[in-house]
Amino acid sequence: MQPLTPSDVQAALDDFGLGIQLQFYDTSTATSQLAAENIGCALGQIVKSLAFIIDSQPVLVLTSGDQRIDDRKLAAMFGVGRKKVKMASAAQCLEIFGYAPGGVPPIAHRTPNLPIYIDESLQRYEYVYPAGGASNSIFELRLEQLVEITGGEFASVVQQE
Repeated sequence: MQPLTPSDVQAALDDFGLGIQLQFYDTSTATSQLAAENIGCALGQIVKSLAFIIDSQPVLVLTSGDQRIDDRKLAAMFGVGRKKVKMASAAQCLEIFGYAPGGVPPIAHRTPNLPIYIDESLQRYEYVYPAGGASNSIFELRLEQLVEITGGEFASVVQQE
């Protein structure tokens, strides 16, 4: 199955008419740390798009680059046990979301209308940086724009210190 590309992400961004453009880097932005170093922003401003399969339902969780997901919280949200919360495999990422891990954007997925949850930890920032469909592409937008374009719902899904 062919992966979707940054062009698909840019087309989706263009459809929203917000003037947001993908940025490309010569080095990888596949991890939050690499992305923050390339951009020169706080680690927490990087939006990790984490693909899960929860009790056979694909779900995308957007969280801050300096946070870790608490699978117990996800399980509780869906009324299932922790064993029903699994990270999507690379093959599932490609098949369901359309992109390889490290480049999954918050929009322009192969499967439409996926549930999207945005962790409350991102509310610390006005501007955030999600992946743009490849391991070297990112885009900048305001947090409220991220909510608007994804239709995502805020939730508390990270581990507490």
